[in-house]
Amino acid sequence: MNRRTDRRGHRAALSLRGAVVASAGFALCFATAVPAGASSLSGSLDPAASTAASTMATGGCGKAPTMKNGTYSLQVNGKNRTYILRLPDNYNNKQEYRLVFAFHWLGGNATDVANGQTVQPYYGLQSLANNSTIFVAPQGLTSGMGSGWANSGNEDLAFVDSMIKTIEADLCVDTTQLFSLGFSYGGGMSYAIACDRPDVFRAVAIYSGAVLSGCSAGSKPIAYMQAHGVSDTVLNISSARTMRDRFARNNGCTAQNPTDPNQGSRTHTKITFSGCSAGHPLVWYGFDGGHTPVPQDNSGTWLPAETWKFFSQFKTATTSSTK
Repeated sequence: MNRRTDRRGHRAALSLRGAVVASAGFALCFATAVPAGASSLSGSLDPAASTAASTMATGGCGKAPTMKNGTYSLQVNGKNRTYILRLPDNYNNKQEYRLVFAFHWLGGNATDVANGQTVQPYYGLQSLANNSTIFVAPQGLTSGMGSGWANSGNEDLAFVDSMIKTIEADLCVDTTQLFSLGFSYGGGMSYAIACDRPDVFRAVAIYSGAVLSGCSAGSKPIAYMQAHGVSDTVLNISSARTMRDRFARNNGCTAQNPTDPNQGSRTHTKITFSGCSAGHPLVWYGFDGGHTPVPQDNSGTWLPAETWKFFSQFKTATTSSTK
């Protein structure tokens, strides 16, 4: 099935639950009661997961692009929305590229993600991509709680749809290679994408997230990665386990109850779920740490490389498009 199917679907109302609070180094604050609607440690991935589906060239393939690196704006549901775009060096309009969306945390912003003011650019993935990927850092809407992804009335999902439509019309994108990641509130937004856009996105990665941006569908499989700290006092790891287990069921994986590392161990564990349906791996990381997008332990900073490994296993087409 072409993963562009149902791109205009999934418009049911979302409800927002949970809380987000400030953590060290990140400007976060509480977000509560937002109105509704408004295995083994070293198991290998399913071999079928690395087989790319047939691609579809976008309207931007073979076309001189008008979009460059920089900030762009869109009108979505009567609101001005902005995002920062980063193209590969020596962009080739006959090559189909991955498209990665990286969502900021509550109180953060697109500049933090794109320029590496708080985290490495695009959570460290840009430096690992070797000019194989188009990156997008969307800007959340600002409320009294700070900028974030309440997704009231699915407006943030509509923003994502609009960005995809705009970018694909101008740039050459492999439509089977769309990915999303984010930390905290941004992780909640990536979870909403997993729930409501599984036929559009190939995979998601959720860092220290919770169900903060809704999940109005959430019954279809998608390649799924999640990482959470055992001592997170902002968003408890128990809710992250519930999110993980939902997609373990969706993906047809064998039920597991992984043992996470002990506090003070300075380690992390990687659990690759077994039995998942072809093309829908699920990987869980528990780590000794709190609410952070850059956990560090005895092995150093490890999460960017693990995320890039997870995303890049789904191979981009090597053939050129001349549309």
